[in-house]
Order: sequence, then structure tokens, then C-alpha cells
Amino acid sequence: MSRARQPPLVTGISPNEGISWTKVTIRGENLGTGPTDLIGLTICGHNCLLTAEWMSASKIVCRVGQAKNDKGDIIVTTKSGGKGTSTVSFKLLKPEKIGILDQSAVWVDEMNYYDMRTDRNKGIPPLSLRPANPLGIEIDKSRFPQKDLESLFPGMSADFTSENFSAAWYLIENHSTTSFDQLKTAVVNLKKQANKKNEGSLAYVKGGLSTFFEAQDALSAIHQKLEADGTEKVEGSMTQKLENVLNRASNTADTLFQEVLGRKDKADSTRNALNVLQRFKFLFNLPLNIERNIQKGDYDVVINDYEKAKSLFGKTEVQVFKKYYAEVETRIEALRELLLDKLLETPSTLHDQKRYIRYLSDLHAPGDPAWQCIGAQHQWILQLMHNCKESYVKEQKGSNSLLHSPMLDLESDVRPSPIGHLSQTASLKRGSSFQSGRDDAWRYKAPQQVIFVEKLTKLVVSQLPNFWKLWISYVNGSLFSETAEKSGQMERSKKNARQRQNDFKKMIQEVMHSLVKLIRGALLPFSLREGELRQYGGWEMKSELSGQWLTHVIQTVRLSSESLTALEIPNDMLQIIQDLILDLRVRCIIVTLQHTAEDIKRLAEKEDWVVDNEGLTSLPSQFEQCIIHSLQSLKTVLDCKPGEASVFQQQKTQEDVCQLSIGIMQVFIDCLEQLSTKPDGDIDTSHLSVDVSSPDLFGSIHEDSSLSSEQRLLIALSNCRYLERHTFLNIAEHFEKHGFQGVDKITQVSMESLKELDQRLFEMYIEFKADPIVGSLEPGIYAGYFDWKDCLVPTGVRNYLKEALVNIIAVHAEVFTISKDLVPRVMSRVVEAVSEELSRLMQCVSSFSKNGALQAKLEICALRDTVAIYLTPESKSSFKQALEALPQLSSGTDRKLLEELLNKFKSSMHLQLTCFQASSSAMMKT
Repeated sequence: MSRARQPPLVTGISPNEGISWTKVTIRGENLGTGPTDLIGLTICGHNCLLTAEWMSASKIVCRVGQAKNDKGDIIVTTKSGGKGTSTVSFKLLKPEKIGILDQSAVWVDEMNYYDMRTDRNKGIPPLSLRPANPLGIEIDKSRFPQKDLESLFPGMSADFTSENFSAAWYLIENHSTTSFDQLKTAVVNLKKQANKKNEGSLAYVKGGLSTFFEAQDALSAIHQKLEADGTEKVEGSMTQKLENVLNRASNTADTLFQEVLGRKDKADSTRNALNVLQRFKFLFNLPLNIERNIQKGDYDVVINDYEKAKSLFGKTEVQVFKKYYAEVETRIEALRELLLDKLLETPSTLHDQKRYIRYLSDLHAPGDPAWQCIGAQHQWILQLMHNCKESYVKEQKGSNSLLHSPMLDLESDVRPSPIGHLSQTASLKRGSSFQSGRDDAWRYKAPQQVIFVEKLTKLVVSQLPNFWKLWISYVNGSLFSETAEKSGQMERSKKNARQRQNDFKKMIQEVMHSLVKLIRGALLPFSLREGELRQYGGWEMKSELSGQWLTHVIQTVRLSSESLTALEIPNDMLQIIQDLILDLRVRCIIVTLQHTAEDIKRLAEKEDWVVDNEGLTSLPSQFEQCIIHSLQSLKTVLDCKPGEASVFQQQKTQEDVCQLSIGIMQVFIDCLEQLSTKPDGDIDTSHLSVDVSSPDLFGSIHEDSSLSSEQRLLIALSNCRYLERHTFLNIAEHFEKHGFQGVDKITQVSMESLKELDQRLFEMYIEFKADPIVGSLEPGIYAGYFDWKDCLVPTGVRNYLKEALVNIIAVHAEVFTISKDLVPRVMSRVVEAVSEELSRLMQCVSSFSKNGALQAKLEICALRDTVAIYLTPESKSSFKQALEALPQLSSGTDRKLLEELLNKFKSSMHLQLTCFQASSSAMMKT
């Protein structure tokens, strides 16, 4: 039984500290067997699995999330080893806040700055009105660690606008090296600022002194009158009379001044109303201002005004304020709907999407607009891909022109991204794909499926980067403004993002599956199920694409895969594209080999029968070049790019390629057999050309205007001999060089088939040449009623044997003219056939006279000595049997006569017998 794998152990992390979203490299032991084995990764308690990229069993790369703990362990969890441990920890740093006027070496996101309009209600002065340097002296930032300062002043802050402001902390942080004299100057500056505020209040009092004195005089007069009225009441009876007089006087005064006092009250009321309108004109004008700013697109102004109105009048009990604030809320609700429509509108740029999401966040829109936008973009990309397929399918089926719908007009929505640069660079190197200005002639010649794949991959590569970046911004909270951060909306959004990681992963996988299945439907329809074929197919497959176009498509898909990998999308999401590339590579090899077999079959039409000095035509060379060219065209397909598997990793692929390779060799062998055995009328008339160094003994070849069937057989035998010794071995080396499997089997089967063809052609040629010679022996021996029992004393070799030798010499000349290397093989077989027949004839004779035995032995020895250099064990045995069938020569006279007659024969036919001499054989070998 195999022991369970050890739990993961993290022994190192680089860097070991940083802010949120810092890219770190985790090293350790037993970190998983592959991407699918990694099921958990937390840093400081935050789940970082979404951004994790498994590199090896000892290395993982990921990004640190926004964890609550400032320091914690790195915990890796795998299927095979379970939850692991860590010997190191990571420290999460808080990002330093940089003021609007502070110098910074990096670009600062201005959207996170303090917003003047939205924070007025909190009693904090706007940032533009706050003094950047309240002491009025030069600031010198100290290098004291922030953590030490926090421990020295717990619960305090160095921000002078904070309620927990600590002057000591502020001085240590900003003026630790300031001199005492400069600090005195700072005190003077602070006093001046305080005096300015006091002087402003005193001036206000001085300006109202006259009003104060007038009010004082009026109060004194009233007091004196009341005292006087009190003294009159002590009078007795006069009091009632005086009251009556005063009442009449009061009534008369009221009658006289009632109209004046009414106008005064009305004027005071109007004045008060105008004061209220003037004082609260911001609220009363806000609905109209909101409409105007919405029309102008100044959504920031609308949001800031709304925040201000909400802080001032959101909880008011005044009816008129309630009425106007309700109108403001109506306008804001309409704005929310407008922004949401614009957010979900496609196509749109990533910048606009982020802007609308931020607006909706600041307006506290219900739901999750960012996730709604991600979902809309996902559906938009899928719709784009299917519309692209439908348009090209319609054009292939006979539409007038490609439909130019807005959804396919990507040129108007070019979004700059690193992927675009990568694609353009790669396309320039390749010289074709992803170029908008491609030659029209190329597009005219290219099949619709190839153009479709180019368009589809360009579409995905241009749309998916922004979709991925939108998700990353959603995860890290950069979509939201400072207001949303303070309100806690950012934290809620991050929580939602963590919960929706699997949903987004499914979106990416759906886009990848659609991309792959659409390409399969166009190029590999047999790899889809019937239901998928109806959705992703629909192409008219009149003929399959050639290997050249499939190679071009593979390059296109490879570049798309590289572009998507550069986005740092996890490899497991892109594995389906690697599987597609592997299937395309296998199909390209199969198709290329099939087309190569068809090209080789047509080589028979190109045979010109022109023979070089080695007895070869151009056919073997053309065959070898055809194979080499085919293999070279597959070089980019056979080579494995990073992340790709070997094309021969599957046993079935190895077997199919091996059978196709054997089939190619067999097609050429059949081509040779067809050429060599074709009737004369079916052979293209062409002249036989030979090397000037080759002797032409009789000139029979040049006298004839066309090749005979025997000559074609000889040329085919010469080609077969060269194929066996050179061409097939060279092709085997090229197969091995390009990584083909089963090369030994290919070579063995091809060699056996070639040898079988060679043997058949050789037997046919021997039958053509030897049979007539053998058939002429018996009639020649018994010509003129010759009888071995009753014959005269021999005077020399008879004509039948000379005629047979001349025929053998003619065969020698014919073979020698075509190929010197074939002479020994052909002549040996002819001599075997002649010797075997001669032995049979001698053994059939019942008896020999003395002269008959001498004549027979003379002719047998003459033939044997003439063809001595071509004797084989079989022919030697036949001559021996023929001589043993003759009576032995007993007298020395007979033996002497035999020797004289042999010498006479050799001398008289010296010229004709030159081809049978050893020097001729030596010449053939040189």
C-alpha cells in the first residue's frame, strides 16, 4: 500500500511583508501535485486561492488580499496532503496616506482623496481650506517607525483635524529635527492666526454699536413710562377717567395706524421669506441644478450636491424642506436608473464602466451594480462570439457580404492594453494573424473557417482583458470612492466578491468553452456531440482544410493562448485551449500525411525516364523531397510550446501516424510497380538519356524512340535498389529527427514491401530474357537431325551455342547500359537458367558416341568458361551434373583436341566475349 502524502509545509515567502495585493512567491514542500490538487491558500487569514498559480510542488505564486490581521501564517491546503503548516509569517503593511501636495515616487489614485462636498456635514473644514502647515515652518518628516509611535500614543492621531489629535505625536513626526528658534517662530505664527479670529469677532461687535445704543434708549423710555403709569393708579376716582381717555386714544391710534402696521407686518414677513430663500437657496435650486448637471454629464457635481443636501435636510421636520428634498430624491432615483442603463450598455470602455460603478456606489444604488456589469459583459462576449460565427456561416452559404452589425465592429472599440501590444508584436513576427491591414488577396484565398478563427480569437483577446481587469478591480475594491470606503460599502462589496469567486470562474470557463467549441465546430466537427454540433457548427464541409491552413490556425490559437496567459488567468481555466491545440496539431499531422500520399501518387505522372550515370531516374529523389517538405511543414506543429504536451503522447495517435507513414511508402511502391508494368501504349513517349561514360555496345536503345517494357523493368529495379540502400534510410532518419514513433516498424514494413516488388520485377525481367535463350537451346542442339550417337569428329563449337552467347551478351549490354550494378545479379540468373537447361538436356541423352561425348563436353566447357565470372553455386552444380552425364575421355588425343577447339573458340569470339572477362567486372565495380 502506498503511504499518504505529507501535509504541505511553507518554509519561505518573498517578500515577507507588503501592502494588500502584493505579488508574493511561496516556497516549501509538498505544495500539491498540480493545479487541481491545490484547494486552499490563506495569508494572514485571507483566502488567496483565486489569484494562486501553482508552479511546482515547491513553488506557488499569488497576490495577498486585504486581510484583517496585520501579521499571520501562510496556510496551504491540498487534496493529497490536507491542511498544511508554516514556519514563516507575512506582515501586512498599511499603505501610507499621501497628501495632495506631498511628493511621491509613485502614481497616487486621486479618487481616494478627501471630497470637500461630501464631508461638510461632519464639521470638518474642506481640504482646500485646511492649512497644510499650521505652524508655518518647514516640515521635516522623521523616520520613526509608525508602529512605535502608535504604541507611544495609543488611541491618538497625528492628524490635527482629528478629535484625538496629539501635539507631541505631530511634532515628533513632522518636526523632530527642528531647532528651538524655529519652534518659537511657530508659536508666534499660531498666535497671529488666533488674533486674526478674535479681531474678526471684535470688529463684528463694533460695527453694531449704534444699533445697540438705540435699543438701549428705547428700553429706558419704556421703563420710565411704566413707572409713571404706576404712580397715577394711586389716584382715586381720576384713575377710571384717565383709563377711559387712554382707551379712546388707543383706539383712535389703532384706527389711524392699523394700515401702516399691517403693511409693516407684511413687509417683515416678506423680508423674512426672502431671507429664508436666500439662506436656503441651495436646496430650493437643487432639483433644477441636478437636471442641468445630468444633461451636461457632470455626475460628480450632482453626487456632491446630493450628499450635501442629504446631510443638511435628510432628517428635517420642516414641511417645505421635506417637499423639496423629496423632489431631490426623485431626481436622484432617475439618475440611478440612468447610470445603471449606461453601465449595462454595450459596448463600453473599462474606464466608463468603473466610473458608472463608482457613481452608483456613491448614490447608494440598491443591489450590486459591479456584479451586474460583470454579468452583462459576460453575456455580451458570448453573444459577440456566436454572432461572429453566424455571420461567417451565412457568407459561406452564399450571402452577399459579411454582416457589419455594431456588435461585430470591433475597430471602433479598440481598448489599449498590454495584450494588444503583445498580439501586434506576435503578429508582426508571424506576418499574418491579428493584422488589420492584411492583404485582401490573402483574405480572398483563405477559407472562411480560417478567417473566422482569426476574427474570433481577435475578438476574445480584445474583450477578455477588460473583463478580467473589471473583476480584479471588483475584488480589490478599487471601483469605489473614498465615500463608499467610509460608509462600509467597499467591505460589503469585497465580501460579495469573495462569495462570487466560483461564479466568475464559471463565467471564464464558459467563455473558454464557447471559444473552443466554436473553433471545433469550424475545423473539427467530428469532435463535437450532435447537440453541440447544432449549436456551434453549421459549416459546409465540402473539403477538409489542408495542412498549411491548419498550421496557420494553430499559430493563431497559440498566440491567443499566450495573450490570455499574460493576463495571469489561472492555468486550469486555459487548459481547454491547450487540449484544442493538441487536437488541431494531431489533425494537422494526419491531414498533411494524407495529402502527402496523394501528392506521391501523382509522382507517376512526372516520371520522365531520364537515367543518370547510376541508372536512376528523378523519381526516388522527388519522393524523398516530397517527404522532407511535408515533414518540414509540420515542424512548428510538432514542436511543443510552453505548456503543451507532445503530439505523440496518445497511443492511438502513434498508431495512426505510423499507419499513414507506412501507407505513404506503400503508395510510392505501388507507383513504381504501375510504371514498370504498364503496357507500352500507356507509357508517355520519352527518350532515354544515358551518361556519356556508359558504353553502348549495340546502340539498340538509341535506335528505338521509346522504352521497351524490359528497359522499364531494369530502370525500376535500379530505382528499387537505390531506395533500399539510401532513400528509405534517409526518410527514416528524418522521421526520427521530427520525433515520429514506430520508425523501425515503418522502415521494416516498407523494406519488406519494396523487396517483394523488387523480386517480382526481377522475376519478370528474367522471364522476358532467359526464357527465349533457354527455349532456343534444345532446337539448336538437334538442328539438322543431329544425333549424339552418330556424329562426326568435332571441328568447333556449334552455332546454337554461339547464338545463345550472343543473346546473353545482348542482355548484358542492355543491363549494363541502364545500370552497371544490376549486371552481376541479372547475368547470374540468366546463366543459372541456361546451365540448368543444358544439364537437363545432357541428362536426357540415352547414350553418347565418342565424338558425341567430345562435342558435348566442348560445348559445355566453352559455355562454362565463357560465363565463369557469373557462376553461382547453383550454376556450377548444373554444369557439373551435365559433365557427369557424359562418358569420360580416355585418350590424351581427345583431351588435346578438346583443348585446341576451346582455344580456337575463345580466340575467334574474343571481341564478343570481352564483357565476360574479369576486367569488365572490375570496371563495373569502379
